[in-house]
Amino acid sequence: MSELTLFNYQFKAMGSPCQVQIYTTDKVTSKNIADAVIGDIVRLEQKYSRYNPKSFLSEINRYAEAGKSIEVDPETASLLNYAVTCYEQSDGLFDITSGALRKVWKFTQNSNTLPNPKYIDKALKKIGWEKVRWANSKLSFSRTGMQLDFGGIVKEYATDRAAAMATQLGVKHGLINLGGDIKVIGSHPDGRPWQIGIQHPQKKDDIISAIGLTTGGMATSGDYERCIMINGKRYGHILNPITGWPVQYFSSVTVVSDFCVLAGSASTIAMLKEENGTQWLTNLNLAHQWIDHEGNVGGSISAINK
Repeated sequence: MSELTLFNYQFKAMGSPCQVQIYTTDKVTSKNIADAVIGDIVRLEQKYSRYNPKSFLSEINRYAEAGKSIEVDPETASLLNYAVTCYEQSDGLFDITSGALRKVWKFTQNSNTLPNPKYIDKALKKIGWEKVRWANSKLSFSRTGMQLDFGGIVKEYATDRAAAMATQLGVKHGLINLGGDIKVIGSHPDGRPWQIGIQHPQKKDDIISAIGLTTGGMATSGDYERCIMINGKRYGHILNPITGWPVQYFSSVTVVSDFCVLAGSASTIAMLKEENGTQWLTNLNLAHQWIDHEGNVGGSISAINK
């Protein structure tokens, strides 16, 4: 049997540095697999990016802005169905209609003031999945000015798809990392787990802990990648769709699950649930680790390292 070699492909997609690491017997095979996998990731980025005016999500949002209806394809329908499940499981905190708040909050280096509360209140009137009718592949918006945001779903879905595609193409050992959303394909060939570090929320170049994975997915939600500092206080990009304000309780929450999309949505929901997030994850028996603003660490994820 030919010896397996690790090939590492680095690229940028969905606004993040990404990696496809796969063990194959030769460079040509690995490149063919990587090209197919990366091609599908780019396809999903082009389809669902809210920054691309030609994306399907942007088209949906033009209909949402006008308060109209639009037919969607089966792939988008499956994402919407998953978003509904997240909305229900989170008691309305994970709400993809929160896109209206993105026009109010600007998480850029030049931001040095908080939004005017009256603009937040105005945006909140355009938020709420209950304002959307979703049935038989048709998405209907009951009022003008609404916006969908697939953050917390699409990149994680792309990670799972990439791993599934690589597996179908013969990969038995590999790792997909799309900006920290991770899915592993088995262990290393010698049985060693993939060691995945969790970034320290206050120290960009420091790893606060590491997790060994041989199967499943992992995702981290945090308030430190996209945030603004005002009067010494950090405001992160994870916004509560009920209050319109950033969450404040955790700096980050990491979840390990069978699928990256579940880990990603669960970590975001835990951030949104704030002080109730840890118990919610525990009730669902999801391995997790949390880090608060003082750098304290807790959760059940240590069991993954044993």
